[in-house]
This record gives sequence, structure tokens and C-alpha cells, in this order.
Amino acid sequence: MKTNGQWENTIIIFSGDNGLSLGDHGLFGKQNLYEFGGMHVPLVIAGPGIPKGSSEALVYLMDLFPTIAEFACAKIPDGVEGKSLLPILNRKSKKVRKVLYTGYRNVQHSIRDERWKLIRYPIVDRTQLFDLYNDPHELNNLVYKPKYHEKIQ
Repeated sequence: MKTNGQWENTIIIFSGDNGLSLGDHGLFGKQNLYEFGGMHVPLVIAGPGIPKGSSEALVYLMDLFPTIAEFACAKIPDGVEGKSLLPILNRKSKKVRKVLYTGYRNVQHSIRDERWKLIRYPIVDRTQLFDLYNDPHELNNLVYKPKYHEKIQ
């Protein structure tokens, strides 16, 4: 790209799949909503005008489409649910959303914000609550502690 004069005119986006759990939480495979071994994927965006650094913003991979469209000055079609990440990349905002909703079929669903994650397993009537600040690997289910019952509701 440097040889062809495109280096200063190119945005590079690297992302990946979430891979497989290899024993995390006693699981093997992809069918879980835990951050590590489940939902957490790499995402790197670099190019001219994008400051170096990192962000802990809550994003979906579906946010890449409106981000690329905005980079290209293209209109984002109506109905697109993703949000452009340019406000984060340009350091005009630290986030584009407050929560993430994830799910796997009708078996498990979760909602998380910067600190808390609630996972619900409706078929087996089980709930998990994690404090991601103090327990980033989601090892201590707080659902049975009375002081968290209001948060769960």
C-alpha cells in the first residue's frame, strides 16, 4: 500500500471470531455468553486521522457497517441497527451505547453494561449476575446474595 501510494488513504480493520471455549467455565465450544471464551472478540481500527489508543466501549461487530459507511461518506441505510464507531475513534465520545444484549437461540440471553452482566437461561430457569469490575472472568455468581436482588429485577 505504501508503494502504491494508498497507505495514507486506507483504513485497516481487524476483527475475529470469538473462538472456542477450551475449558473455561467447564465448557468446550462457542455456545455461551461469557466474556472470555464466548463474547469477547478482537477489534482493531487504524488509519490516517485515527488516534492510537484503546477503548473499553461496548460495541457489536454490526457497528462496523455504519462505521465503514461513515468513513466513506456514504449514507447509512434506514433500518441499520449498528452505530458508527467514529465518535469513539475521533475521541468525541467514550461510548455509543450503554448496554449490550446478546443471546444464543432460545437457550440463553444476557444484558450487560460497563460493570454488570446478567445471563438468563429460560429453559432451565437459571440466572447469573456478575460484577465485571471485580470479577472480569465471571467466576462468582452473585444471584443468590440478597443485596443484589433489586439489581436483578
